[in-house]
Amino acid sequence: MASYNIGIDLGGTNVRVGVVDEHGHIIEEVSDLTEAKKGPKYVVDKITKMINSLENKDKISSIGIGAPGPLNPNTGVIIEPPNLLGWKNVPIVEMIYENTGIYCRLDNDANVAGLAEAKYGNGKDFDIVQYITISTGIGGGLIINKKIVSGSQGAAGEIGQMRIIANSPKQLTSSTLEDLSSGTAIAKFAKERKITNKGAKEVFELADNGNIDAKRLINEVLDYLAVGIANITHTVNPDIFILGGGVTESLKKYGYINELIAKVRGYVYNSLVDFVNIKPAKLGTKAGIIGAANLVKF
Repeated sequence: MASYNIGIDLGGTNVRVGVVDEHGHIIEEVSDLTEAKKGPKYVVDKITKMINSLENKDKISSIGIGAPGPLNPNTGVIIEPPNLLGWKNVPIVEMIYENTGIYCRLDNDANVAGLAEAKYGNGKDFDIVQYITISTGIGGGLIINKKIVSGSQGAAGEIGQMRIIANSPKQLTSSTLEDLSSGTAIAKFAKERKITNKGAKEVFELADNGNIDAKRLINEVLDYLAVGIANITHTVNPDIFILGGGVTESLKKYGYINELIAKVRGYVYNSLVDFVNIKPAKLGTKAGIIGAANLVKF
């Protein structure tokens, strides 16, 4: 009889549960609103009902959960994520196991997406994969030999908190990569500079239509992002960077990936210039479920 794993993609707005096979194919999927404000027990009970609704529930070997950080994958505890307001030190692995009796693992949502890309996406042919998600915030996952590098407290890969500039300009509240290059940052800068109030997507559209201020802002954001990627290059030296998230979709749509590569090459050692390898993610929104299911071997 075929054996499958369940992948749970737990987000601040939606929760998705999928049955995944050893080849990374989603066999079955259900989704619902998270309703995190109703508390961890309510959400875990909802997830349990979703699992029980699956046609293949009797063929499940393990459950993996990808959730917003901070969290500790070693203890299975979600610590206090801003995306799940009111959740503090939630032992979600224990709670899921008590409800289902199925072995369960937890990891950061960026880590599990990176694992999916490293095993089945654009990183599958490489040993050292650095995944970066650029969306509302910025997160990352380092995958070496198809295994997540979590760190002693599970905080490895939190590249959004990397300091990019020592002394922030007056218009910036901070100087981390997330503060400077995320979708939230782009929207904030655009509003402050009176470019648009409609968010990051609108900035890219304006730039594509020739708006000089929008073009200048995107160029600045790419510079900050390139510095961050160069820092990671000199620290980890991955074979490939895989970029996911909503901002990456805009970078791809409007042709900025090659420009980003050129900027990164300007910040790395000469000996590394020809080895800068950056690709957009392949698996899209499916990466969360697929990666979570792969937290335990099939």
